[in-house]
Amino acid sequence: MPRNAFYAQSGGVTAVINASAAGVIETARKHRKHIGKVYAGRHGILGALTEELIDTGKESPAAIRALKNTPGGAFGSARYKLKSIEKNRREYERLVEVFKAHDIGYFFLNGGNDSADTCLKVSQISQALGYPLTAVHVPKTVDNDLPITDCCPGFGSVAKYVAVSMMEAGLDVESMAKTSTKVFIMEVMGRHAGWITAAMGLAQTKPGIAPHLLLFPEIPFDEEAFLAAVKKNVEQYGYCAVGVSEGVHDKDGKFLAESGLKDAFGHSQLGGVAPRIAELVRGKLGLKHHWAVADYLQRAARHIASKTDLDQAYACGKAAVEFAVKGHSGVMPTIVRTSSKPYRWKIGMAPLTEIANVEKKMPRDFITPDGFHITAKCRAYLAPLIAGEAYPPYEGGLPKYARLKNVAVKKKTKTDFAL
Repeated sequence: MPRNAFYAQSGGVTAVINASAAGVIETARKHRKHIGKVYAGRHGILGALTEELIDTGKESPAAIRALKNTPGGAFGSARYKLKSIEKNRREYERLVEVFKAHDIGYFFLNGGNDSADTCLKVSQISQALGYPLTAVHVPKTVDNDLPITDCCPGFGSVAKYVAVSMMEAGLDVESMAKTSTKVFIMEVMGRHAGWITAAMGLAQTKPGIAPHLLLFPEIPFDEEAFLAAVKKNVEQYGYCAVGVSEGVHDKDGKFLAESGLKDAFGHSQLGGVAPRIAELVRGKLGLKHHWAVADYLQRAARHIASKTDLDQAYACGKAAVEFAVKGHSGVMPTIVRTSSKPYRWKIGMAPLTEIANVEKKMPRDFITPDGFHITAKCRAYLAPLIAGEAYPPYEGGLPKYARLKNVAVKKKTKTDFAL
């Protein structure tokens, strides 16, 4: 007898996470012998705990197909990390209660590092609580820091956005530098891994153009060396464009932008490193500057998504279902690069025990010896990931994005759950 499936989006959303959702739902609809209904969690895993489920079966094939063109999280996402079953057994017992009530036998969690940990813990329900459940993690993170997989769905589109943004801003600053801004600083996401910062480096297609300097979390910030490099570039080229990761830290490991607050996953909240770098440039060098923070814009920019990224996001959602119906649990689809020239890839599979809570940082040979830019090896890795255009349909001059009905499933449990 077929059993129902639960799908949830987790953590920060991306320009292509909904493509993974489409991959899961469309593929599940082709496996009626194994999967009955597909329920989505309203606001991610919280939807399972509070029994706020969405019946994706109420959506037409066209509506699900349109998810591939739509950014954000169609069902709502959340930052919520389950503790171990030993520390918070009530959450797992609640999951079993809800899953039993709705005959859910398949669990798909679409997220990054912390979400992989949550999916791994959920996959252990079968053994710990005697409830049969197949759990598969669907990879997603703009940070590109999941191990084993060659790249992460969501990253290629962010990489394309920040590279294009730096290229265009660089042309702007260069044209005005004689009488206006001399230093431009653009901050991007990346707490411990500088992949997004590295992607800005793709914009420098020849020496002397933006970005001139990149600041990575992998390289401790050296104020003296940085200021000297800024001064040199301004003197040589008339201006200096800088790309900086939000997670840049000093030699003691302290974030330059640490605010003292924590997010829902327990990570330090960062308060904005670009204005701090800008103030340093103004105070020490006396140069006119401008700064920008890409923030949500970088991860929401579906209009300029990478086709490679879109294809991989969908393929990972599709593969997750195919793995599940074959009985694989506690695993994640991975992207395997089989060739760089020409670029080719395929889907692989890895155990969550080797993925959960592990961060993949930039290799040192991807960063130039002076620590301020990317190497040819890094460029060769990044370039295929931003390749191809996948524009959404337009209407009235604006992208036509999908908005689902998100019909609620009637609750069957008799108890409410307090988070």
